[in-house]
Amino acid sequence: MNKDKILRKSEDFTNIIKNNKSFKSKYYSIYYMKSEKNHYGITIPKKIGNAITRNKIKRQLKNIIYNNEKNIQLGYNYVIIIKEALVFLNYAEKERELLYIIRKVKWKNEKNSKSSTDDYMHFCINRMYKNIKKWR
Repeated sequence: MNKDKILRKSEDFTNIIKNNKSFKSKYYSIYYMKSEKNHYGITIPKKIGNAITRNKIKRQLKNIIYNNEKNIQLGYNYVIIIKEALVFLNYAEKERELLYIIRKVKWKNEKNSKSSTDDYMHFCINRMYKNIKKWR
């Protein structure tokens, strides 16, 4: 991920979080706000682990965002807050969960389009099927 796409100022993080548009899951909380270009901020609390662990997770998330930028809706600033349960996931699971919650932002903002609703339903059905298959 390019350095110009990273949020660094505390006031930027605060403004996006106060905007109060968010999605939450077991592993992430994502706050977003409309802007001209995409910018990303990643926050990891100290109770998750030592600095080495936190930096490793940040590097992985930046790599996931970089590899999947075409799937992320343009024109938004995102603040991604990591939750403790994420530590126990492998890279593929982290990627799947992050992309799922970012797609929810995209679908919510495109909800007027019928095709995006169909895509969302298709994605949900596939996700439920995979979970059922996983538990058998």
